Amino acid sequence: MDTMRDRFLDITARLLDEDPRLAVVLADVSAAGFAPAAARHPDRVVNVGIREQLLIGAAGGLALTGMRPIAHTFASFLIERPFEQVKLDLVHQGVGAVLVSAAGSYDWPAGGRTHMAPGDVALLDTLPDWTVHVPGHPDEAERLLRHAVADGDRNVYVRLSAQQNAAAVTGEPGRFTTVRKGRGGVVLAVGPMLDAVLEATETLDVTLLYATTVRPFDAPGLRSAVGGSADVVIVEPYLAGTSDREAHEALSALPHRVLGLGVPRAEHRQYGSVAEHLVAYGLDARSLRDRFMSFLW
Repeated sequence: MDTMRDRFLDITARLLDEDPRLAVVLADVSAAGFAPAAARHPDRVVNVGIREQLLIGAAGGLALTGMRPIAHTFASFLIERPFEQVKLDLVHQGVGAVLVSAAGSYDWPAGGRTHMAPGDVALLDTLPDWTVHVPGHPDEAERLLRHAVADGDRNVYVRLSAQQNAAAVTGEPGRFTTVRKGRGGVVLAVGPMLDAVLEATETLDVTLLYATTVRPFDAPGLRSAVGGSADVVIVEPYLAGTSDREAHEALSALPHRVLGLGVPRAEHRQYGSVAEHLVAYGLDARSLRDRFMSFLW
C-alpha cells in the first residue's frame, strides 16, 4: 500500500497537468518528489527553500492573482512556524489556499520536538472559516485533496500522516460516517485513529462514528447519533480535547458528557517509534478500551 504522502505527490502532479489555475509551493520538503512535475510546469511548482514564512506568503500572493495554491511541508513548519503569515497573508487578505502537511503529531519521533505538531488543528481554530480534513487512508487523502482543490477559494488544511488505517471508508467530505450502531454511548474516531478504536470497541455496545473532516464539525451528525444517550468520546490523532468545544456546542440542548482523547500537553522527550508513542499517549487499542470502559460504564 502506498502512503498518504505518496498519493498526495501523485495526485497533485496529475492535477497540475489538468488545471492551469493550480500551483504548488514547497519549502524543500518533497521537492524531489515534485521534480518531474516541476520540469513540466516550472512556472507553477515553486520551491522557496527552507523559508516557511515565504512559503505561506508566496501562496497568498499566488492566490491574489487568481491561482489556487497548494502549500506543502511538515505540519510543524506549515502551521506553527509561519502562523503569522497564515493569519495575515491568507485570512486577513481574504484569499484561500490548500495547506497539505506531512509528519502529523509524532510520525517521525527521531526528528525530535521540532518535527512534532500535535497542536496544529487547535491553532487553526483561532482563525475563522477553515476547513480541516484528516484522512486515515491514501484513498481518503486523494478524495479529500481533490475536494479541497475544487473547494472554491476557501482555506483548507489537509493533514496527512504516516499512520493509516488498513482500509478506506467511503464517506462524504464534511459528514461523519456511521460505522456501527449501539446503545452505550458514541465514540467518534478521527482519521488514522479508526483501526485502534475499532479494535478497542469490538465487543462494546457503542455507536462508532468516523470523521475525516473535523472543521466544519458535523454537529447534526453527532446529534443524530447521540439519540437518547449523550455520552461522547472523541479520539483524535492530535492534541487531546481539540474538538471538545465543538461537541459541547452541538449537544448544548442536551444533558451530556464529552471525553476528549488525543496527544497530551505533557511533552514526551523519548524518541522511540510511532507505536511506542501511541502507548505512551494512551492511544493504543488496549489503553483506549480501558478508558472507554471507565467513562461509559
